[in-house]
Amino acid sequence: MATNSSLHLIRPLGFSTDDKSLKRSGLDYWSDLDVYYYDNYDDFAEKQRGQQIFFASTKAVKTYTEVSYSPNAFIVFGKESAGIPREILLANLDNCVRIPMGEKYRSLNLASSAAIVLYEALRQNEFMGLEREGLFKELK
Repeated sequence: MATNSSLHLIRPLGFSTDDKSLKRSGLDYWSDLDVYYYDNYDDFAEKQRGQQIFFASTKAVKTYTEVSYSPNAFIVFGKESAGIPREILLANLDNCVRIPMGEKYRSLNLASSAAIVLYEALRQNEFMGLEREGLFKELK
């Protein structure tokens, strides 16, 4: 919400988006979210054909800072428990990115990973559409 980004969810999901589950998790802003659902990865790929799509994975060779994100780029994340399916990664090797971390750790949690990569994409696009100055801007 704070980044004016849309959320695209590809089924099957590893969580529920029913009202009870969202309220329990504290996501009372869900109704304000620009969210899209896809039946499966093929449905997503077909509807977003021609778009710039990156795949975040611990298996990638390039880091998330080594690519250029267009303003409308998609960044795909997998389930915390399994990641993005191998066949999807292998079909998109040039667009796979990773977050560097210590070798003895398996991965970061999904929310942290999404924030890290998303804010790099926003930084590369000069935080387009976001407020860049804080409360003390008048003190400059």
